[in-house]
This record gives sequence, structure tokens and C-alpha cells, in this order.
Amino acid sequence: MKKITAGLLSLCLAATGPTFAQQVSDQKNYVIIQPGESEANIVRKAANVVPSLRQLRWQQLELTAFFHIGVNTFTNREWGTGKEDPKIFNPTQLDARQWVRVAKEAGIKQVILTAKHHDGFCLWSTATTEHSVKNSPWKNGQGDVMREVAEACKEYGIGFGVYLSPWDMNSPVYGTDAYNDLFIDQLTELLTQYGQIDEVWFDGANGEGPNGKKQVYDFDRWYQHIRKLQPTATIAIMGPDVRWVGTETGYGRETEWSVVPANNLDQSATAANSQQGLAFKPQGDMRGDDLGSRDKIRNATGLVWYPAETDVSIRPGWFYHPEEDDKVKTPEKLLDIYYSSVGRNGVLLLNIPPDKRGLIHESDVKALQEWKKLRDNTFTTNLAAKAKVKVSGGKNKQAILDGKYDTHYTTKSEKDTTAVVELQLKGEHTFDVLLLQENISVGQRIEKFTFEYWKNGQWHKATEGTTVGYKRLLRFDPVTASKVRLLIESSRLNPTLSEIGLYKNALTSATIQ
Repeated sequence: MKKITAGLLSLCLAATGPTFAQQVSDQKNYVIIQPGESEANIVRKAANVVPSLRQLRWQQLELTAFFHIGVNTFTNREWGTGKEDPKIFNPTQLDARQWVRVAKEAGIKQVILTAKHHDGFCLWSTATTEHSVKNSPWKNGQGDVMREVAEACKEYGIGFGVYLSPWDMNSPVYGTDAYNDLFIDQLTELLTQYGQIDEVWFDGANGEGPNGKKQVYDFDRWYQHIRKLQPTATIAIMGPDVRWVGTETGYGRETEWSVVPANNLDQSATAANSQQGLAFKPQGDMRGDDLGSRDKIRNATGLVWYPAETDVSIRPGWFYHPEEDDKVKTPEKLLDIYYSSVGRNGVLLLNIPPDKRGLIHESDVKALQEWKKLRDNTFTTNLAAKAKVKVSGGKNKQAILDGKYDTHYTTKSEKDTTAVVELQLKGEHTFDVLLLQENISVGQRIEKFTFEYWKNGQWHKATEGTTVGYKRLLRFDPVTASKVRLLIESSRLNPTLSEIGLYKNALTSATIQ
């Protein structure tokens, strides 16, 4: 699959051709809804909201990774206190190239380093605080974890992001206006000294600082600063580009809309900003089971493309703990998480914490390698690849089997909100996984579908679903058939289908642990 390697239009054009890139660039990832608009018009607007170039690139990554390492690694805690002595940080065998190599070999396309966690300890030689690696024995205070990971990502050709915790238990100015200035200074260091940064990750953690005060975060200022210094970077989770799915289990929603209400979308504020510069976080609870259905959008004052990142750790904790070496998630469990995150229109952020040596532990490496084998064994061969395609009207039907994401089948008119796509397979095959993809550069539209197979002279239901989005993976009991069909039963305007795949799950009887 072709990948957009940066948010810049010139790179997008080079990667996928002018029509596709221009199509995304010309449309907006938000829309204002006027008072009194009809539901039909709201649905039409929702169908035409599309991801920005940076959001599209991020979605196509599918698999990303977190590296949590810091003073907590050496205190065997999940959360620090801000009072740790920097001298405890000493990963004498630290090898960022091993981290990135392990991630890439597992099929991960981008990694995020926890440059500062809530304890305030900085993994780069910052001028903003003494609570950093410069006062540790690691490399005699001359080390820079941020630089080593950045250079490894560049060497191995994968994306690089940074997590900078807003909560800082060490900073004496936390809880005052001066802290927002300090945070800007830290962002400036991280976003100007290490080359291209592809993602900036915040959470909403907000507790007391050493002075007993809580901070009022100036997120809007931070967003604009990031846009200025790294305009192609996505800003997640307390940010305008990517939202948290709502749990840390690795499991996304069965119905996942990327277009959600944004009732704080201010028309006067957006009028002066292009889609590329828009930087605001939609307000409201984004943890419910239903975020973007017709029922949710009909009373919205604005809509925005705001996709979900699904995070989980490969271990029970986010930092390394030796007692968890035998509690690493099994390859089978990781595969189940893959189906339930990437396969539910999300991007999986898998935490892989380096140990006290500064290496990814052997237990984690083995699980990641076996997980990759399971995915390869499942998805290498599309059993529908050579099928004959029959549709109930529409255009470009062969696009659904051409292996190219940026081409798609669609119906002839916006009024054609249903479709039947029939595949006559090349011989009889046994399969138990269905892959569907919409071309989200046109929008997310499919609301309901059923997948059937032909047996004994009649159609039988194998599975069904609601949303598709960038990628939908559905598992069902094994079916042996030579003819199948997809019934798109409801769509916002005319549906699009970029790809259909049929696969045999490499796990036929394994127990998920």
C-alpha cells in the first residue's frame, strides 16, 4: 500500500499522484452547521468532511509504538514524585537502534518517545531544568536519549514522535503562568533540535506541583507553537488532530466514526484559518459508545474529522518492571488487539518499555516477532484477489481488488446510498476474516453492511457491521465458498469501497490470553 510520507502537499503528490493529494488538500476536515439546517443537509456535510493531509498520513501508519523509559524504570514505579535523584538514571547498555529495529521488524511505522513524564525528568539535555539526563551518570551526563531515538528513526526510515507531559511534579513554577512559558521553551527545544517530528503527544494529566498548585494549561498557545515549528506533525491526544479512544485496553469501538460533533467550532475563528492551520480540540466527552451517528450529529453546531488512537502496553505497566517479564502479552492477544484497534478504524499505539539496561527485553522481542508472523500468515494472501466482480450499478468496480488504496468503487449518484458487490472467487476457498476499506480522502460514509456467502443454492450471513472507515476487519466462523457478496445497506450519500479482502486467520483454535 502506498504511504503518504509527510503532510506536505509536494511529498503527497510525489507519493500518490496529483489527483488524490489535490482531492484531500482541496477539502476541509471541519464544517460549520447553521441553525435550522435539515438533517439531510447535515448528513451531506458529514459525508464530505475528510482528513487533513497530516491526519491521512497518520491513519495509514496503522501501527505505532511508545517507548516509556525514565527514572521510574529505576525506581520500579509507574508514577514518579518529581523528587528522584537524576543519578539513579543509568541505562549502561542503552541502544535506541535496537528499540527502533525491534519496532520496525514488528511492522510498526512510527515510534513516540516519552521525553518527559509526570515526574518532570527530561530525557534530553534541556536548558529549562536541572532535572534531566545531564545530571545523571549515563554517558557522564553527556547523553541525549531524544537524539539517539531520532537518529535511529531516521536510519531505519520510520516516523518519530514525542510525548511531553503537561504535568510536571518537579518544576517549582508549575501552577503559575511561568510554567506555560517553560513548556513553550521545552517544546521549542524538542521541535527544533532533532529534525522532523511526526507526532506530538499530550495527555490531560493535571495534578499538584511541588508548590501545591495545579496548572491551567495554555493548550491553544501550545498548538499554535507546534504548528509553527513542525507543521506536518499530528497533535494527539489532548490535541486537535487525534483523540484518545477512551480506554487503555487496546480495544476500540465496534462503531467508530472519525467525523464527530465539534460544538466549540467557532465560525469567526475558522474563517481566517485554512484546514492546515486549524488547531482546536473539540470539547465534550469522547468516551461513549456512539460519537458520530446521525443521532449525535443532527444537533451539532460543527463537525470535525477527529480519529481515534487506541493505546495499550505490551505489559501490565507502562514502564519496565522485572516482575512483569513473564506477563508480556502473548502474540495471540496482540493479534486480537490488532483486529480490535486497527481493524476498527483506529491506529494502535503499543507501548514497549525498555528495561534497566536500556534494551527492549527478550520477552517483549519474542512476542513482537511472533505477532508479526501471525499477521503475515493471515494477511499475505487475499483469497478474493482474482475474483470476478459484479455490482448493482456504479463505477470503477475493479478498484476494490487492485491493491491501491487511493482508487475506489462508488455508486453513480449521491442518491444511491446502497449497493451490492458480488465476488465470484477463483475456485472454492475457506476463509474467516473480512477486510473492508473506504477511501477516507472522499469521506467516511458507510453506516451498515452485511457480508454473505452462497451455499446450497441460497445466501447465508457470515457477518455484519456498521462503520468501515480506513480499515475494518471482521472475524467469523470459517466459511468455504466460491461466491460471496457485500450488501451496503446504509450510507451517507454514495458509499466508497477502496479494498475488499478475504483471509484465513492464522489462529484457528489458539486461546487468547
